Amino acid sequence: MYEYELQRLRTDDLIRRADHERQVREAARARRAARHEAGQDSAEHESHSRRFRRSRSARTA
Repeated sequence: MYEYELQRLRTDDLIRRADHERQVREAARARRAARHEAGQDSAEHESHSRRFRRSRSARTA
């Protein structure tokens, strides 16, 4: 009976950990999506800025 209870506790702990990790992944995914959406909104406004842009050619020595 003792071994069964230990196994049950271990199983419950693993289930709790898996749920927690799933929630963490979902929160991170939601934060990334929010940053992505915010980035798209601000990219429209920044595209017309007068900021200096580097040329695409490599620097010569």
